[in-house]
Amino acid sequence: CNACEIDLPWLTQGCQVCALPLPASGLICGQCPRSPPAFNQVVAPWTYHFPVDSLISRFKHQGKWPLGHLLASLLGECLQHRFDNAELSRPERLLVVPMATKRLRQRGYNQAAMLARWLSQDLDLPLDEQALLRPHDTIAQQQLDAKQRQRNLLKAFALAPGARVQGQHLALVDDVLTTGATAHSLARLLMDAGARQVDVYCLARTPKPGT
Repeated sequence: CNACEIDLPWLTQGCQVCALPLPASGLICGQCPRSPPAFNQVVAPWTYHFPVDSLISRFKHQGKWPLGHLLASLLGECLQHRFDNAELSRPERLLVVPMATKRLRQRGYNQAAMLARWLSQDLDLPLDEQALLRPHDTIAQQQLDAKQRQRNLLKAFALAPGARVQGQHLALVDDVLTTGATAHSLARLLMDAGARQVDVYCLARTPKPGT
């Protein structure tokens, strides 16, 4: 309902690059200028707080797909609003953040792929689920701090043979952005392969620890 939607933890003041929640709008966090990410910008409607964190967790780990579909629809509305108001340029294709094969077998589905399919339909954007590969299983990112996440992702991803990204504006789709290590690694891979721009679309952005 409208009242519940209004009460969601909307992210209205975030870093213009990585969407880290900040005390004022129109700012860039301290980390992005020091260590610029390979992606252009992150779009996330919410801060990873209750009840969005619970909704995402139930969608991701308990197979509550209608919750994911609802959140994806709201994300699609946010993106379409920004496209319509020329605040955001439309990408040429959506790409899926790939899941390790072992984890995909255990869970049975890739929540990022499901989000991307719903967004593709809502926004009438082409979706490529095969361009990005995760040939090596890695430790789950949730268990690691920022530096460990970066080391964990070294050589974790690859472009599929024949994948065409040269000169294209692409958008990566995922559920939550925490440190940005996964998004940066994938964006770096795509930019090195000749992509023109890589954005990141996700449901929520975690705040700085302790805030």
